[in-house]
Amino acid sequence: MVLSLPHSARLKYLSLWVLVLQTTSLVLTMRYSRTLKEDGPRYLASSAVVSAEVLKIFTCTLLVFIENNFSVQLLKEEIVNKPMETMKLAIPAVIYTLQNNLLYVALSNLDAATYQVTYQLKILTTALFSVSMLGKRLGFYQWLSLLFLMAGVTLVQWPTESEVDSEQKILSASSQFVGLMAVLMACVSSGFAGVYFEKILKETKQSVWVRNIQLGLFGFVFGFIGMIVYDGQRVRQSGIFQGYNTITWTVVALQALGGLVIAVVIKYADNILKGFATSLSILVSTLISYFLLKDFNPTRVFFLGAGLVIAATFLYSNERKPASNSAIKV
Repeated sequence: MVLSLPHSARLKYLSLWVLVLQTTSLVLTMRYSRTLKEDGPRYLASSAVVSAEVLKIFTCTLLVFIENNFSVQLLKEEIVNKPMETMKLAIPAVIYTLQNNLLYVALSNLDAATYQVTYQLKILTTALFSVSMLGKRLGFYQWLSLLFLMAGVTLVQWPTESEVDSEQKILSASSQFVGLMAVLMACVSSGFAGVYFEKILKETKQSVWVRNIQLGLFGFVFGFIGMIVYDGQRVRQSGIFQGYNTITWTVVALQALGGLVIAVVIKYADNILKGFATSLSILVSTLISYFLLKDFNPTRVFFLGAGLVIAATFLYSNERKPASNSAIKV
């Protein structure tokens, strides 16, 4: 189905705002679910990831059935009869899995401040891969807005003095080097996987839901392997769904929804705008933590960062048309 320009534009910005709402809700709900005191074991994060992939696959399959009068012929033709097309989605799935493991290594070997600063380089790596792989052209002010965004998110997430004081472990030079290399590799893999997925979605005639099913199948396999490797003993003791309750299933549903919304955003917008939406959601969730949950005390550093994020958003959207002379090509 070919979308008219106004319709596609409305869908783009609607999906961006839904992504902001979904990410904000997920952060707050996940934080609540991990701090909720209950009898019995707490739910496994690895199990929640696998459950979200299953729910995402089920939802996309249902949407494909509805679009095709509940015929399984399309799924058979696009997934079973085209194995090479399906295997293309194994690449971003593997890279996303690698990225998640690299972040665990980075968090184990870096202090919080260094991690937050370095990991924001993913904003620039995404832009660089968008330029090199998709042929995008960004003007000077758009590159400047990306720098503002990276600095703003870093300041918004900057740990407070109490958090810094509570981190008593002494990190050796070799440990810091390992952590730095891990987070830099995670930034590169994040940018590449996101842009690669965007390239597949925009160059294919397949439904975005079919592509999500293909990505979800690989995500389920790798997520299940990760669950067995990291939490296999606890799964054998208390089962996959240990500690699940209404809040847990809400987290799972929001994670699954996030995968679908991100795919729509990437299809009709791009990974750079997705980065802005995610950054705004960080800002919104932090403000909700202050005004409603009363578990956050903003500092001047936070307000400076928030101002940079908002300024970056307006600065990027202000230059809508690629400049012919001032555009920077990489």
